[in-house]
Amino acid sequence: MLDFQSPLQADASALGALAKFYRMIPEVSLPVPADAAAGGTLPLRAYRYCEPIRVASQLGWYVFAPMDFSLMWDGTRVLWRYPDAPDWMPLDAAQFPNYAAQFDADAPDDVKGYSPPFLASVLQPGVVQIWSGLIAKTAADWCVLVREPANLPRTQHMESYEGVIETDRWFGPLFTNIRITKTDCPVEFKRDHPMFTIQPIHRAMLSPQVQKSTIKVAAMADMTDDDWAEYRATIVERVGEKRVIGEYATQSRKRRKSDDRAPS
Repeated sequence: MLDFQSPLQADASALGALAKFYRMIPEVSLPVPADAAAGGTLPLRAYRYCEPIRVASQLGWYVFAPMDFSLMWDGTRVLWRYPDAPDWMPLDAAQFPNYAAQFDADAPDDVKGYSPPFLASVLQPGVVQIWSGLIAKTAADWCVLVREPANLPRTQHMESYEGVIETDRWFGPLFTNIRITKTDCPVEFKRDHPMFTIQPIHRAMLSPQVQKSTIKVAAMADMTDDDWAEYRATIVERVGEKRVIGEYATQSRKRRKSDDRAPS
C-alpha cells in the first residue's frame, strides 16, 4: 500500500527546504513563486471566485530565460539569435554567450570544460532543448514537473514538452524541451517573462500503483445514497437563491489556512 502521510514534513528536513536553486549563469533571475493572478492576465471574476484556476496558476515556481533570444525553424534547420548577434545562426549546440570561460574560471580543475550548453537542437525536426541557467535540488523523494506556466497566454508557434526530473538524484541542468510548430516564424523568449513552471511532485505519485488505485462506477444506477447526498450538497443546494457566490473559494482558502496552521 502506498503511504501518502505527510511526505512534505517527512522529507523536506534533509535540505531544510523543499527545493534549493543554484544560479549557474549570473544573468538569470532566480525562480519565484507562480502567481495566482497569472501575471495579472486572469479576468477579475476568475481571480476572485474561480479557486481551481487560482490554485493552478500559483502552483510551483516560475523559471525565466537567462536572456532575450529568438528561435526559428526553416523546415530543415533551427536558427537562433540574440540582441548582440549580427544575424541568425544555425543551431547545433550553443553555449550561453561568454559563459564557457566564466564557468571554467569558477569550476574545480576536473570540471573545467564541462559547462552545459544553453541551447541544443535534437534529432526531431524543430525541437530544441533550452537550459534555464539553473540547477534545482529537492528534498528526498521529491521531483519537479516541468511544464508551461498555467493560465499564462502561450507563445505562438511553439509547444512545450512536459517532463518530470528526479531532482533529488539528478544534480544537473534544469532544462525544458520545446517544439517549433511553424516554419520561418521567429519564436521570441524574454528574460522577464516566465519560460516554464516547475511544480513539486512526490515520488509516490510516479508509481503505476497510483493509476491502478481507482474505483470506476459504470453508470448512474450504480451510485450509492451517499454519492447522491454529496451531489445534492454540491449542486442542488447551491442553485438559485441558495447559491453564495465564491462559496467554494472561501471554503477552500479556509481549509488551506487551517492546514498551514496544523502542527507538524
